[in-house]
Amino acid sequence: MTDDRAPDGERQDGAAESPHASEAAGGRAARRPRSTDPHELGFTPRKPVPWLAPFLLISTGIRTLLAMLFGAYLDKRELQNAFGDGIFRQVGPDGGLWLDYVADLGDGFNATYSVAYLLAQRELEVDGHRLPRAQTLVMGGDQVYPSAAFEAYEDRCKGPYQAALPVTPPERPTLFAVPGNHDWYDGLTAFLRLFVRSRDRHFGGWDTGQSRSYFAVELPADWWLLGLDDQSGSYLDDPQLTYFDKVAARLGPQSRVILTVPAPTWVKAVDHPTAYDSIDYFVRTIVAPTGAQVRLLISGDLHHYARYAGPDRQLITCGGGGAYLYPTHKLPERIEVPPRDTLARRASASRPYDLAGRYPDAARSRRYSWGIFPRLPLRNPGFTTLLGTLHTLLMLAMAGVVSNRTGTEQRLFSVPLVAMLLVTLVGAGFFAKPPSSGGKRHARHWILGVGHGLAHVGLAAAGTWAWLALPLYDWPWPLPAVAAAVVYGPVSGLVASQLVAAYLLVAGAFGVNVNELFAGQGIEDAKAFLRLRIDPDGTLTIYPIAVDRVARDWQVNPDQSPESSWLVPKRPLRPRLAEPPVILS
Repeated sequence: MTDDRAPDGERQDGAAESPHASEAAGGRAARRPRSTDPHELGFTPRKPVPWLAPFLLISTGIRTLLAMLFGAYLDKRELQNAFGDGIFRQVGPDGGLWLDYVADLGDGFNATYSVAYLLAQRELEVDGHRLPRAQTLVMGGDQVYPSAAFEAYEDRCKGPYQAALPVTPPERPTLFAVPGNHDWYDGLTAFLRLFVRSRDRHFGGWDTGQSRSYFAVELPADWWLLGLDDQSGSYLDDPQLTYFDKVAARLGPQSRVILTVPAPTWVKAVDHPTAYDSIDYFVRTIVAPTGAQVRLLISGDLHHYARYAGPDRQLITCGGGGAYLYPTHKLPERIEVPPRDTLARRASASRPYDLAGRYPDAARSRRYSWGIFPRLPLRNPGFTTLLGTLHTLLMLAMAGVVSNRTGTEQRLFSVPLVAMLLVTLVGAGFFAKPPSSGGKRHARHWILGVGHGLAHVGLAAAGTWAWLALPLYDWPWPLPAVAAAVVYGPVSGLVASQLVAAYLLVAGAFGVNVNELFAGQGIEDAKAFLRLRIDPDGTLTIYPIAVDRVARDWQVNPDQSPESSWLVPKRPLRPRLAEPPVILS
């Protein structure tokens, strides 16, 4: 495989070096781990992110709000004009190329490493197809969760991929990455340090190939891979557009383009008509004037596999690299791209696209929805504790008003009932549509939010009636408060978590809190990635690979060869095709 890393085709020697030389040059550990202990691995395998944990909800909301308010001040894309502006080339030894795409990967170890392990194997046999390890790997955004801290990258992304492919194999696979919104939470600092470097250009056994947070790669048979950085839906910056102007000078009517972007704005434009504007502007002003065709758009961000087929283009979402599953049963069966109601004064002609494939299928996705009842308290104990605390305070406030026997100490301890009612109703309203989320607040958000809040008030009233019927409330103060914290709090928290689960299930049916319905479950299974093959004659075949169940038990690999993965699953992973291969010519 050749890899042009210098600007405009000034080629470096693509000769392979030995694994031991790679280890020495890249500074990577030559000693293989003897156990799964973090001190042996060099990183700490993490559990899935508990997305409904109170502090995480608050911190994520703050980060999102800061990104909205100060994103322009943190935007480092203008500064990248000082970086290299190379146009790269990837071609396999037979004149074709194998290419992998994975996105939304830096979450819990079991899911993230299961996918990384499959990507790193020399060959996969999937439904009768023998698919060799790809020579190019593209990471499509959100390489880490929940924030872009260096430690999170090490434990949730780089460490698992290092363990999957410890050293660079002779074919020297190359990695390219685009940043997602979570990569942008620190202004792209950690992303640039990991993927855009002038030295130690390794990410596990993959060489890092790019010189900016966006890239252009020439592929066999005049296919091109273009990776965009739109900074969470903002305008494309001038240095990036200038870079792609240079790329466009090498495109022609015979060129075919694969465009990888951080989010599937073609789907999000159904609710937010302006979401697709940046991509449409890029295609209309950079690619279209050359006569080249964008045959394939790929993104992550939504954690499932979905393919929309149009007259001459495929739109694929494949965000199954490790993060919690996102449902597929709410996907629209047909979309128009660009949407007809976009506010852009100039836009490409709208074309229909039909939902041609999805994973998991709609029926399985619906069944996953019902798992919210057991998984919500199990995966989010902090959220359940928060609910128990709020309901305990609400009960004490109601009990004080109803019994009319509140002493001075209890009045000082209890929060006024009006305040607690206001907190409950406002909190439920914001939960239905947080201020930091995009899009308009519709009537269904108000109705469901207020209804959810009133349901909690009703639950608190029933809890107060039950509590007053117990002799615990008649104990001398402060024993009732202690008993409430020890007895009432845990019980009310568990019951309230089931009320929230019921709300999420109902709200999800109306398209509200769909993300929370699945984020609260943290489903590790049903993962997916793409393996693409470009033949020397220009035929592109897309193999969407699904993993119904990720591995949960790992052991040290008995194969001690340098390239072999450090850990192997105790039960073999069984990848399969999410749908038959998709062929473009």
